[in-house]
Amino acid sequence: MAAAHNLEMEEDVNLNRDREMKEMLQEEKLRADRAGKDPFRLKKVHRIVSKWMLPEPVRRTYLERANCLPPPVFIISISIAELAVFIYYAVWKPQKQWITLDSGILESPFIYSPEKREEAWRFISYMLVHAGVQHILGNLVMQLVLGIPLEMVHKGLRVGLVYLAGVIAGSLASSIFDPLKSLVGASGGVYALMGGYFMNVLVVRTLGVASMDLIYVFLKQLLVFGSGHLHLSIFTKNTSSIWPQEFSFHILSLFFSPDLKNNEY
Repeated sequence: MAAAHNLEMEEDVNLNRDREMKEMLQEEKLRADRAGKDPFRLKKVHRIVSKWMLPEPVRRTYLERANCLPPPVFIISISIAELAVFIYYAVWKPQKQWITLDSGILESPFIYSPEKREEAWRFISYMLVHAGVQHILGNLVMQLVLGIPLEMVHKGLRVGLVYLAGVIAGSLASSIFDPLKSLVGASGGVYALMGGYFMNVLVVRTLGVASMDLIYVFLKQLLVFGSGHLHLSIFTKNTSSIWPQEFSFHILSLFFSPDLKNNEY
């Protein structure tokens, strides 16, 4: 009797183990199925981004490292904040026109003003205010195009520090080289992202003979974005009492965009 009872107990234990193993395998299979669908969509996004942003030899490295967990919160959040502040001053403050905002933002607590240098937050907060539609559109497009791929690889903390370093570099350069000028715009942060993007691609181990291609891509972006900002600076300087950062200050911001992660894109 005792032997039969022990045999029944062993069979029950084995059945329970088999049931638990089946449940675990089913759960793992469900997880794998879900994980297989989501990465497929995400990889498709990464493929499109890398095709536009990077030369052929370094795309594989980017695709291996990029992921959306956590999502690119910093760049999206800062872009929404800049757009919200622009809409506030365009709609609620007295303006002659949207194309070149003037009187409303001159009284803004965010603008960098040489008369109020003791208010230290203005060295950063001026990035939230823009001189017109063409100014904010240029900055938003470039920082989203450059910042989102960088943040997918290096995450928000590193990208945020580089972006803010470029903003501070722009305001410090303005206060030293042109101390009588008020300042608006996030272009310093955008140029820092451009420098960070360029430096990261340069240090990829598989770079090989792709250096000239990378330099060509970077110079093309710098030429397009820089010429637009140079035109805007000249136009606003001659028609308004405030204007965005000049191109020379953006070049300084490029030097405040170190390699985000050594030897890795």
